[in-house]
Amino acid sequence: MTDQHSTLRARRRAQTQRMIQAHAVRLFAERGYDATTVTDVAEAAGVSPMTVYRHFPTKEDLVLTDQHGRLVAEHLAAPAGGEPLVHRIGGALIGSAAALTDDDRDREFLLTRLRLMISTPALRARHLDNQYALQQAIIDALGQEAADPETAFQARAAASACLAALHTALVRWAEDDGRSDLPDLIGRALAAVFGQSPLSPGGAAGR
Repeated sequence: MTDQHSTLRARRRAQTQRMIQAHAVRLFAERGYDATTVTDVAEAAGVSPMTVYRHFPTKEDLVLTDQHGRLVAEHLAAPAGGEPLVHRIGGALIGSAAALTDDDRDREFLLTRLRLMISTPALRARHLDNQYALQQAIIDALGQEAADPETAFQARAAASACLAALHTALVRWAEDDGRSDLPDLIGRALAAVFGQSPLSPGGAAGR
């Protein structure tokens, strides 16, 4: 019974968080990030400002908080199959992007968040923190594969290169107003860096 209550609380918390963030992103896009206050977001979501801060400690978090790290970690948890590390990480980034853009509403939400991050100086400055967090999520997902200092160093280098390609693809996707296929753009960016996309035969997502 305790586990059921915990699961229910976690589900309700996640639903509340998604609802607050959806209102925040909509208001930021309509009124402008700087012109919209946390109180405005709370009123639109029908909650108190304290509830907003409980889920999102800063105003920037209302835009930057996402599920990318969890999705990438889930993809990396799949059996390695002898693939090079950069292909595994690249394949995980492509797979998570496919999941995030599979639904039209989710896709539009991601696109709006990206536009805000690109156009808002305060968000651009904090975006680097997200990159570090995603890099750490990748290292954590690798577990024992990145347990010693040397393999952790190699994994961080591989993750950093893949995330740089991801960032380039995301900016291009936003500039293209989401008309391109995001997983394909990420694959092309990775191919430009490594010479072979994880989407191609022999790559992690091509199996």
